[in-house]
Amino acid sequence: MAKAIEVIDLVKNFGSVRALSGITLSSDEGKILGILGPNGAGKTTIIRVLSTLLMPDSGMAKVQGWNVAEQPQKIRETIGLAGQYAALDEFQTGYENIFMTGRLYGLDRTEAKKRTEALLKKLDLGNAAKRPVSTYSGGMRRRLDLGACLIGRPSVLFLDEPTTGLDPRSRLDIWNIIRELAKQGTSILLTTQYLEEADQLADKIVVIGEGKVIAEGTSSELKARLSSDIIEFRLVNSVDRLAALRAVAPFAKQAPTYDETTLQIRVPVRDGSTGLMDIVGALNDARLKVTALSLRQPSLDDVFLSLMGKIPQKEAVPQTKSRRHGNGH
Repeated sequence: MAKAIEVIDLVKNFGSVRALSGITLSSDEGKILGILGPNGAGKTTIIRVLSTLLMPDSGMAKVQGWNVAEQPQKIRETIGLAGQYAALDEFQTGYENIFMTGRLYGLDRTEAKKRTEALLKKLDLGNAAKRPVSTYSGGMRRRLDLGACLIGRPSVLFLDEPTTGLDPRSRLDIWNIIRELAKQGTSILLTTQYLEEADQLADKIVVIGEGKVIAEGTSSELKARLSSDIIEFRLVNSVDRLAALRAVAPFAKQAPTYDETTLQIRVPVRDGSTGLMDIVGALNDARLKVTALSLRQPSLDDVFLSLMGKIPQKEAVPQTKSRRHGNGH
């Protein structure tokens, strides 16, 4: 299968800050690649390189077989890009925003009108088409921004944290649009901090931290890496934290973790049924009061915590508001 995206040993520095430290990843045509990582991991930098907004210091990056360093114009003619911030004119209507972008893509007025109307209907924005964007909700703005990226009918679409700040209903709407685009053959790369988003959408997930690939695979493959069950419980009193961690540590496959906000302790164990009995016994022996004790299979959250540990939160470069590319504009 042909590669929509191919990156080999990609390095990018910003002064003394190394944003990308030899990243290697790829994605097949028509698939969704999810790049998962905390703030400052290098997610946006990867997209900016692939969309030709930045040139790499070393390594190779290709989109649809075109090299970003050698054939940037060819790449711009085949991609769509929606950044973290919607690149919209708030004084124009929803219709005018998409229509204007279509004209910038080189479409004649008839074709731009036809595609704009179709996209507004597809994105459930028909009733708001004549309203100024300043009156739109966050979810409506996100859908409109996506529509402007799609009017050029890109074969590869880059989505940089497409649902950040959206309410649950708006997030599901965007997810459904992304799934439909992939079914129609669009190759998609999306970055996200939301573990559930990567779990729900991505055919393959690449986990990065501090500019490096930490792990990659399908959601199921990444979960299988833990080869453990998870036992969770909440403390009644936060003062019991150290005593509880000491009590359960002998039965943990990896170091137990404690959430100061929820008072929840998470214990990875090799065998759930045996571990559950051992931990209940240890907590009783220590006379610790707990609640909401449960046994479950590992989630992508558990994989992420296991792989990443504590990564320093930093931003390599300032974010820019306008991130849309296509057909050379």
